[in-house]
Amino acid sequence: MTATTTPAAHAGGARHAHGHGRRLLRGPDTDPRWVRPAVGGLLALTAFLYLINLSRNGWANDFYAAAVQAGTKSWKAFFFGSFDASNFITVDKTPASLWVMEISGRIFGVNYWSLLVPQALEGVATVAVLYAAVRRWFGPAAGLIAGLVMALTPVAALMFRFNNPDALLVLLLTVAAYATVRALENGRSRWLVLAGVVLGFAFLTKMMQAFLVVPGFALAYLWAGPPKLGRRVWQLLLAGAGILIGGGWWVLTAELVPAADRPYFGGSTNNNILQLAIGYNGLGRLDGSETGSVGGRGGGGGGFGGATGITRLFSSEFGGQISWLLPAALLSLVAMLWVSRRAVRTDRTRAAALLWGGWLVCTGLVFSYMSGIIHPYYMVALAPAIAALVSVGVMALWERRLGWFGRIVAAAGVAVTTWWAQALLDRSPSWFPWLRWVVILAGLAAVGSILAAPWLRSAADRLSGQGRLSGRGPLALAAIPLVCALVAGLTGPAAYAIDTVASTHTGSIPSAGPQTAGAFGGGAPGGAGGVGGPGGTRGGTGTSGGSGTTGRPTGTSTGAGASTGTGASTGTGAKSGGFPGGSAGRTGGAGGAGGAGGAGGLSGDTQVSSALVTLLEKGASGYTWVAATEGSQEAAPLELATGGEAVMAIGGFNGTDPAPSLAEFKKLVAEHKIHYYIGANSESFGGGRGSSSIASWVASHFTKETVGGSTVYNLSEAVSS
Repeated sequence: MTATTTPAAHAGGARHAHGHGRRLLRGPDTDPRWVRPAVGGLLALTAFLYLINLSRNGWANDFYAAAVQAGTKSWKAFFFGSFDASNFITVDKTPASLWVMEISGRIFGVNYWSLLVPQALEGVATVAVLYAAVRRWFGPAAGLIAGLVMALTPVAALMFRFNNPDALLVLLLTVAAYATVRALENGRSRWLVLAGVVLGFAFLTKMMQAFLVVPGFALAYLWAGPPKLGRRVWQLLLAGAGILIGGGWWVLTAELVPAADRPYFGGSTNNNILQLAIGYNGLGRLDGSETGSVGGRGGGGGGFGGATGITRLFSSEFGGQISWLLPAALLSLVAMLWVSRRAVRTDRTRAAALLWGGWLVCTGLVFSYMSGIIHPYYMVALAPAIAALVSVGVMALWERRLGWFGRIVAAAGVAVTTWWAQALLDRSPSWFPWLRWVVILAGLAAVGSILAAPWLRSAADRLSGQGRLSGRGPLALAAIPLVCALVAGLTGPAAYAIDTVASTHTGSIPSAGPQTAGAFGGGAPGGAGGVGGPGGTRGGTGTSGGSGTTGRPTGTSTGAGASTGTGASTGTGAKSGGFPGGSAGRTGGAGGAGGAGGAGGLSGDTQVSSALVTLLEKGASGYTWVAATEGSQEAAPLELATGGEAVMAIGGFNGTDPAPSLAEFKKLVAEHKIHYYIGANSESFGGGRGSSSIASWVASHFTKETVGGSTVYNLSEAVSS
C-alpha cells in the first residue's frame, strides 16, 4: 500500500483558506448519505467488540483494581493515586487513569463492570477521534478505514478491555493529534495550546511515555503550519506551556504537600514524584537503570522484552500485538513524503506524514531500543499512527490516475503485508491454519487487480458503453483491489482481536492473540508449556468464574503452567512458589490448553481463602491497616477480597521501595495501627532489604499461625520475652 496525493491533499497555502479549502473541510451535513450509517456501524462494532463479556477478565490487573477501590473510599487516595485507602503508598504511576475508574466506581459501586466499561468506552472514543482526524484531510472513507484498523488491532482489543493506564493514554494522544490537525488547518494558537494541555494530562496518565509523540507533532507544525516561522515558533512555545499547565498543576501540588501529609510515591527512591517520572518511569526505561526494577538489564537487552534492535517490534513478543500493518504504514509514510516532495510548504500530505509518521517512528524507535522494562501491551501506543498511515495508503487504490509507479508501490505494499500476515499466523501453526490461505488468496487477488487496473477499467468502460454493464459496474471493479487488500491486511489482526476478546486476561503482563512459540510465557499452543517470562500468557481451558466468598473469580492457582477450576491462574509462580500471587496473563480462549507460566505473580488472578478474609475483617475498624505484607502483589488480592480494607504494601509494587523503614514499621506496630503481618506466599520478586528486615523482625517477635494456607502474625500479641 502506498499514498498518493489527491487534489485535496495537494491543496496548500491560500487555497486552504478559500474555495477548495472549504470543500475539503466540509462538515458532516455535506457528507454522502452512506457516511453517517457507516460511522455509526463502525462505532457500534467497536463497542460490541470491547464490551462483550467484559466481566470475564474479573479485576484484570489486581494492582490497579485495588487502587481504584481505595480511591472510592478516600478522596486523598483518589487525588494521589494511593494503593490503599489509608494512604501508605501510591501506585508507581501518576493517577489520571485511576480517576476515570474511581469516578465510575463512586457512581456505580466497585465491581468488574464499573472498572472496565470506562476503558472500553475510551476505546470507542479513540476510534471516533481518529476517524475525525483522518477524515478532515483525506475524506470519510479514509477515516472509516483508519477507525476500523484501530478497532481491530489486537493489542487495542486487549487494552481497551483492561484496567492499565494505556487505554486513557492512547485516547489522549489521539485527541492531541486531532487538535494538531486543526492547528495545521487554520494556524490558530488555541488548538496548539489544547494539544499541549491534553499531552500534559497524558503525562498524568503514564508519565514520560506521553511525550514520545511530541517531536512528530512539533515538527509537523513547525514545517507546515500556516503562519510565518516566527509565529510558528512562538505558538509551539505556547503549546509547551499548555503541557506544563496540563500536567504541572498536579505535580506542583504533590510536591508542595509535606511528606507526612501524603502517601509515599511508589516506585521512587526518595519519595519525590519528579524522581519517579525522570528515573524509574523515564530515563531508567531507556537504559535499564530503574532502581528496584525486576525486568531491566541495561546496556543492550530488555529483561522482559528480549533483545533490543530495529526488528524488535516484529519479534515473537510484539509482532502479533501490533506489527501486522507496520510494513504497510512505513511504506505509506515513505510514499507520502515522496509524492509531496515538490509541494508547497503547507501541503497536507506532507503534514500528515510528519505528524503520524513522527508519532510512529519516534515511539517505535524508543520501544525498539529501550533496555528497561517493556511489555507487549505498550504497543497499543503505536496503533493510531499505524491506522492513520495505512488508511491514506489504502485510499490510493481508489485513484483512477494512479500511474505505473504508484501501482507498483501499492502492489508491493499489499504483497509485503500479505507475506508478513501469513508469517505471523504461521507462528501458531495449529491455530486456524485455513486463515493463512484466506490471507494469501486475497493478497494475490489484490496484487493482480492493482497491476491490471488499467485493463479492468478499459474493459468496464467498454462494456458500460455497450450497455452490458450497469452504471455502477466500473465503480464495483475499481473496488476490487481495495476490498481484497483490506481482506489480506485485516484478516489476521481481526482473528487475533476476536481471540483476545474470547479469552480471559488477568495480571500485569497481558498479551493479545493466541500463544506463539517464543513469546511471553513461552510454550507452543496446546503444549504442556515451557518456562517463559514473568507472568505467563496463556492458561488452560478455564473461563472466568463467578464471585466466591472472597469477592474473587473462583478457581485455584497451581504451578507448572497448569490450571484447575474455573478462571484459574497459571504459571510456576502461583501459590506453590516463584513470584508471589499466581500468574499474570490469560486463560481460556481458542487454541487449546497449555502454554507456560514462567515466573508468575505480577497481580494475577490470585485467590484468597474465606478463612483469611474473615480473620482480617474481624476488628478491622480498630486499625489503620488490617494487615501488612511484602509488596503490592500480595496486598492487592487482600484488599479486593476484604472489600477495600487497607493493606500496607511494604516496599510498594516491586517490594523494593524504601518504605517503610524497620524503625517506622516498629513505631506503627507499637501504636497499634497494623493488626496482622501476612508472610509472602512465595519468594519476594523484588527482594528489598527493608522488607526482608521487617519480615525477620516480625518472625522473631510474634507467633505465627497458618490461616487458609497463609502464614499470619498477630501484631497485637507479641511473644513474651
